[in-house]
Amino acid sequence: MIEELGIRDLGVIADATLPLGPGFTAVTGETGAGKTMVVTALGLLLGERADAGGVRSGASQAWVEGRWIVPEHGAVADRVAEAGGQLDGPELLLGRSVSSEGRSRAVVGGRSAPVGVLAELGAELVVVHGQADQQRLRSQTAQRDALDRFAGAELSEALTAYREVYGSWREETAELVRLRDEHERRAQEAEELRAALEEIETADPQPGEDVELQERAERLSNLEELRLAAASARELVSAEEGEDVPDAVALVEGARRHLERMAAHDPALTPIAETLGNAGFQLNDAAAELSSYLAGLDADGARELELVQERRAVLGGLVRQRGGDLGAVLAFREQGGLRLLELDGDDERIDALDASVAAAAAELEALGGRVTELRRAAAVRLAEEVTAELAALAMPDARLEVGVEELADYTADGRDGVQILLAPHPGAAPRSVSKGASGGELSRVMLAIEVVIAGTDPVPTFVFDEVDAGVGGAAAIEIGRRLARLAERSQVIVVTHLAQVAAFATNHLNVVKDTDGSVTESSVRQLSGGEREAEMARLLSGLPDSESGLAHARELLGLASVAA
Repeated sequence: MIEELGIRDLGVIADATLPLGPGFTAVTGETGAGKTMVVTALGLLLGERADAGGVRSGASQAWVEGRWIVPEHGAVADRVAEAGGQLDGPELLLGRSVSSEGRSRAVVGGRSAPVGVLAELGAELVVVHGQADQQRLRSQTAQRDALDRFAGAELSEALTAYREVYGSWREETAELVRLRDEHERRAQEAEELRAALEEIETADPQPGEDVELQERAERLSNLEELRLAAASARELVSAEEGEDVPDAVALVEGARRHLERMAAHDPALTPIAETLGNAGFQLNDAAAELSSYLAGLDADGARELELVQERRAVLGGLVRQRGGDLGAVLAFREQGGLRLLELDGDDERIDALDASVAAAAAELEALGGRVTELRRAAAVRLAEEVTAELAALAMPDARLEVGVEELADYTADGRDGVQILLAPHPGAAPRSVSKGASGGELSRVMLAIEVVIAGTDPVPTFVFDEVDAGVGGAAAIEIGRRLARLAERSQVIVVTHLAQVAAFATNHLNVVKDTDGSVTESSVRQLSGGEREAEMARLLSGLPDSESGLAHARELLGLASVAA
């Protein structure tokens, strides 16, 4: 239940607090005073899309705050806790700001939260009906939703089971159709992929092989120059025995011996001699390595170079086919193998999907049949109860029918088309409310449906915006009477322009417009006694001070009081 609603800088309302509470609250006011801002404010608190154009002219932001009384344990309390907010005893504070630049911020239980949390809480707390919702009742989707709400938990559970199977059936059917439609293309892809992989497997490239081959080709292409350079270096470092050629080993060894002979006269020469000795050892090692290098040079370098170039050509061809480098070829071999396994398994996958889709279709038929059965049973009860309600709403001869027809195809909501039909007079053929109902009839049908559904799917708060559109006189009195009865079970908030409806309210709020000629501001007052009689007279005659209007207002209030 909404205990209190605060509005600041929204539309023409500068600052207003609406005391709501239990029972039936009527909100009235002159045209343009801002009555619909009350519904707009509630919509913001329930997560509806924010509009920067709703911020009052000259203000930086609009702010709406609602104080709810909710159970301290249950779905609402749990969702608030998940969002990081908390209840203050049984009280829940929800807030929403909208800046003039269009930025929006939500507050749940004292903590900032995504706007989507407001929408989730709103689905548990309030049902809002405006003129757009009445028009929406003309759609078969809305008519089916109304029937499903009335049918209750048993249908809800059956629909949940049906939708789970429907989702799997639809996904598998789509995949089966795709595989069959693309079977030839995928078979061709498999053949091309198999040929490409066979070519790669035949070549059997190894990671890093291209770099190694490039280095070998470079060496083999310069084999004679390498041989000459190594041999020359070997002779200079250490000449062959018998050759009378000075070499580095002999020269260093001679220098070492000279220093060793004179080290007895100066010990400082000893470490230098040792360094030369170490250098001699290193030169001998270098000479041995050069000899080994020369011995290892290929005797038939031209033939080996030919083989290396042939291998490089094979790898180069693979690289050009795949693009990139040898790494791309190796990656293609790995990924292509997996893709080929998938493509080669098409036939088995098609057979498995055939069987799975057939099984799902059979299960879907059974579950869909159960949904249809429950809907048809609920349709009979809904029609009877709504027809009874219409009699109480000044349509004593009206008869409502709810048709459930099987559709050609499965949908996520079953295989049923639901249509609400109305016969407003005796002898009249029932016609779909989407075509044959007037605005006033549609208003009463919608109200009757909500009243009936409230018995099986209770809602804490109903908000009606212009539920009395298109009606007046005795019909309006009956709407007011029925709203009062609905308020015995749920909180009811109604924005109305009819005194016949407002008379039944237990709480009457008046949106008052004030202007200084340049700026219009509105505020909200709670009416009682003479002020309420004057507002009722204004609604009846447009003249709040008319004696006849006041007398009529008192009579109407008295009638409502007796009815209550």
